[in-house]
Amino acid sequence: MIEGIYEFLDDLFGGYIVQHPLLAITFAGFVIGGLYTLIYYFFMDVEKMRKIQELSKQLQKEMMEAQKSGDEKKLKKVQQKQLELMRMQSDLMRQQMIPMLLTLPIFWVFFAWLRRWYVEVAIAKAPFNFFLFDWFHGWYHSALGPDELGYFGWYVLSSYVIGMVLRKFLDMG
Repeated sequence: MIEGIYEFLDDLFGGYIVQHPLLAITFAGFVIGGLYTLIYYFFMDVEKMRKIQELSKQLQKEMMEAQKSGDEKKLKKVQQKQLELMRMQSDLMRQQMIPMLLTLPIFWVFFAWLRRWYVEVAIAKAPFNFFLFDWFHGWYHSALGPDELGYFGWYVLSSYVIGMVLRKFLDMG
């Protein structure tokens, strides 16, 4: 079954795989990164997330004021509010698992397919040694040089960019 999926992806991306690996991975990063962001948007309660973030900021201020004043009653009251905030954050984290569980299989299949084509192939080359490239190499023990970026690093960067743009466009914060 997995070979059928790989063959479909080979057919879908056609000549771009071999001739234009940078474009193929950039496109894939945009599609999968965008898909994840959209799934996240439709499965998450964005307003609830904003309220929790705002409450968290407010409680931090209250905690600092209570600690400065030395008021034990106020401190205990803020600590109780923090416990409630932690419960709300826990509920939100459970809700965030749905988009991850939906996109994780796509991610695994896609990266196994990309690995077949691009293992140890430099997708992007910088004119200097870039620390971020070495950081990506450490994730999968790459033998690429410190001025070269492989498929995984380029995918992460391209999907991050589209995710940021979509989050801003969808007003997700």
